[in-house]
Amino acid sequence: MMGPQQEAQGALFYEFSIEEHVPDDHMLRSVDRFVDLSSIRAHLADFYSHTGRPSVDPELLIRMLLVGYCFGIRSERRLCEEVHLNLAYRWFCRLDLSDRIPDHSTFSKNRHGRFRDSELLRHLFETVVARCISEGLASGQRLAADASIIQADANRQNSTPQAALPVARGRPRRRDA
Repeated sequence: MMGPQQEAQGALFYEFSIEEHVPDDHMLRSVDRFVDLSSIRAHLADFYSHTGRPSVDPELLIRMLLVGYCFGIRSERRLCEEVHLNLAYRWFCRLDLSDRIPDHSTFSKNRHGRFRDSELLRHLFETVVARCISEGLASGQRLAADASIIQADANRQNSTPQAALPVARGRPRRRDA
């Protein structure tokens, strides 16, 4: 016998834990165990005013950017939408279900302002490299550079046709591009 159709009815109280809905083997749990962002506020303290409206937490912005880098989300607008919808992303960013997501324009303002002027990203990179060395993941003695050729998301109207580009010495130009 077919049961009755369930109608969605809002409960008066909900008991919900984001922690319980993020699998133990989720990649962001590993990243969270490794990344220590506790020094961000102290590093940026001089770049914030003591008056005016409260700003968006810089640790939240960095955590959201890490989500974007880890999962290939290049658009800040899309990143905000994904963090809004995905429980694992919310958990990593320390956001509750009722917390608001920063506007996408906040990233641009901070990246071209506070983060650049304070050299925050350099500080974070050096902190991560130091942690990798202390954990034995890197020795700090060698440098490797990735010179992979990747397709760029370029504007074709303002680009130079490939035929007009000079040929690199000793290397023939690829014809399949």
